[in-house]
Amino acid sequence: MSLPSLSPASASTAAPTQAALLDFVRRAAADAELIASLPLDPEGRTWVRLAGPGGSEAWLIGWPPGTGTGWHDHADSVGAFVTAAGELKENALAARLPTDGWKTLELSDGVDRERRLGTGQGRAFGRHHVHEVLNESSDRHAVSVHAYYPPLPRIRRYSRTGQTLRLEQVERPQDWQ
Repeated sequence: MSLPSLSPASASTAAPTQAALLDFVRRAAADAELIASLPLDPEGRTWVRLAGPGGSEAWLIGWPPGTGTGWHDHADSVGAFVTAAGELKENALAARLPTDGWKTLELSDGVDRERRLGTGQGRAFGRHHVHEVLNESSDRHAVSVHAYYPPLPRIRRYSRTGQTLRLEQVERPQDWQ
């Protein structure tokens, strides 16, 4: 599925900024026809790839009640997402983590941030942003639009117990085929 009407008018070769990604996901999330086109599964997340601005990677994602991503980051990509329907919760770390060479980190007190993002609300984030996104509703799907630049080179997945964050897995695009 592509979104030519949501692409910038110019064919600029400049990398999209966090602000441009946020603008794109806001416009896509406001497209009622696009949001209604996403098939929703009662048990698992569903997604459709979108044509993002300036060579970015973009996704329309459906979240059944009680689902989430687990703790992860998007490596060297910047990104943005907006809730198009329902409400999502984002738990994030307000800390700059080392990018490589570690398996376990002890987090400082005060690094946790929580955001509730209702329909039309979203945020942009920088490189190495560690977070988890959840649909905590017990009876309602949520839908969101996400964009990343550069296209995701990898996703690092973490487990968390108390203040201990442990690197569990590194996924690359070929793992998602």
